[in-house]
Amino acid sequence: MFFDNWPELGRVFVVGILAYLSAIILLRLSGKRTLSKLNTFDFLVTVALGSTLASMILNKDVALTEGIAAFCVLILSQFVITSLSVRSSTFQHLIKSDPTLIYHKQHFLKKAMQRERVTEEEVRAIIRESGHLSLEGVTAVVLETDGSFSVLGTLNHRPDNSSLANIELPKSK
Repeated sequence: MFFDNWPELGRVFVVGILAYLSAIILLRLSGKRTLSKLNTFDFLVTVALGSTLASMILNKDVALTEGIAAFCVLILSQFVITSLSVRSSTFQHLIKSDPTLIYHKQHFLKKAMQRERVTEEEVRAIIRESGHLSLEGVTAVVLETDGSFSVLGTLNHRPDNSSLANIELPKSK
C-alpha cells in the first residue's frame, strides 16, 4: 500500500525527470501561446498536457516515447488550430466565444447573466476582488473568452457607507 518496490520507484524518478525535460523543451519550441488560456481550446490543451505528463510518470503502461509523441500531437494540434483561427474568422468563431458584457453603468444585464450562468452575488464578489468598494466606481464587468472577468472603472471612487450595504461589516464591541 505504501511501497511496492525499488525498481518502480526508480522508474517514476527517471521517467519523471525525462518527461518533465521533454515537456519543457517542447513547450519552449512551440512558443508562449501553447500554455496561454485565451480560450476554451487553449485551456483544454493545457489540462491535457498536464494529464499526459502525469500519465507518463505514474502509469508504467505508458512508455516515455509514447508520452512524448502525445505531447507532440497536443502541441501540433494547438498550433494548427490557433494558426487557422488567426487566418480565418469563421474558424475562429467555431472555437472561440465572444466576451460577454454582464454589468454596465449601474445595471446588471440579466439575460446575459442567465445565459452565462452568473449570479448577481458572484458579480458583486468579482467587483470587490478587483479592489472596488462599490458598484458606483464600476463602468462595466465583462466575462472574457477564457472565463475570467474584467472589471472596468475607476478605483479612486470613494463610496459612502450605504454602498457597503451588501458587505457584512464586523460588529464593534
